[in-house]
Amino acid sequence: MKQNMTETVREQYGSTARSGLSSNNASVRAVAEAFGYSPAELSSIPAEANMGLSCGNPTAFASLKPGETVVDLGCGGGLDVFLAAQKVGPGGRAIGIDMTADMIALARRNAQRGPGAKPVGNVEFHQGSIDALPLPDSSVDCIISNCVINLAPDKRAVFREMFRVLKPGGRVAVSDIAIKKPLPAELERDVSAYVGCIAGAIPIADYRSGLTEAGFDAVDVIDAGADLNAYAKVDGQAGCCSPAMATSSVPSNEKSGLTIVQASPSCCAPAAAGDALVHAGLSELLKRYDVNEYAASVKMYAVKRKPE
Repeated sequence: MKQNMTETVREQYGSTARSGLSSNNASVRAVAEAFGYSPAELSSIPAEANMGLSCGNPTAFASLKPGETVVDLGCGGGLDVFLAAQKVGPGGRAIGIDMTADMIALARRNAQRGPGAKPVGNVEFHQGSIDALPLPDSSVDCIISNCVINLAPDKRAVFREMFRVLKPGGRVAVSDIAIKKPLPAELERDVSAYVGCIAGAIPIADYRSGLTEAGFDAVDVIDAGADLNAYAKVDGQAGCCSPAMATSSVPSNEKSGLTIVQASPSCCAPAAAGDALVHAGLSELLKRYDVNEYAASVKMYAVKRKPE
């Protein structure tokens, strides 16, 4: 089951990387701005780095400092990596990790066409899984991630890897989706037609306990108060994590054991002839449910304490 989920996600994001979505699409830009990115930030990075896949802006609250090494889990086209690179400066490093070859290829192309068409020198991108990071122990000052951990089948393995690669005193600043109360069965079954990030999310309390069990201190998970309906309200974008794929069934939640039905056509691929990319079923679901009642965009903080 875990392998099926992983391959499904890989296929989804590969399709998105090849789709041509970028900040040049007003709808994609609007999604990013709805979750905390400023127009100035989006204009300072390659347009193709933003594909409307965010649920927050972790670089805005990571308190990054010049000279630090920061790693982005599930970097996609490099949106947060490029913003982090600006904050850590030429003496620092911003590293992107993504399991999808097409995303890594896109991010590396984006790095070659940075501001003023000049390559960005303090970034690097590696293909790998966030539950088995291709990084040495105690090598990172800060870990960021944006709407990705919810897609991992084994989130506790991700938390353990985060703890392993952080230096003592290092910190976590992550944006993600978390569940506030159980999803209605209908919404959970059809959630990929709305926003695929929700089905794999775990309760806020489980995020706290998972990080604590991994060894982190000062753990906090805060509801950012963002409107998750932003994905469906904007033409050309139906969800943060629902790229094109064929219809299939995959595990929806590591606790519930239920399945979700994921269906074509794409809700992240470019619109055909300008059509909005919202599934017909999505509009009906939104008439019956407000997803904000059940899920939240959260900011997650944690610290790897220094030995006394």
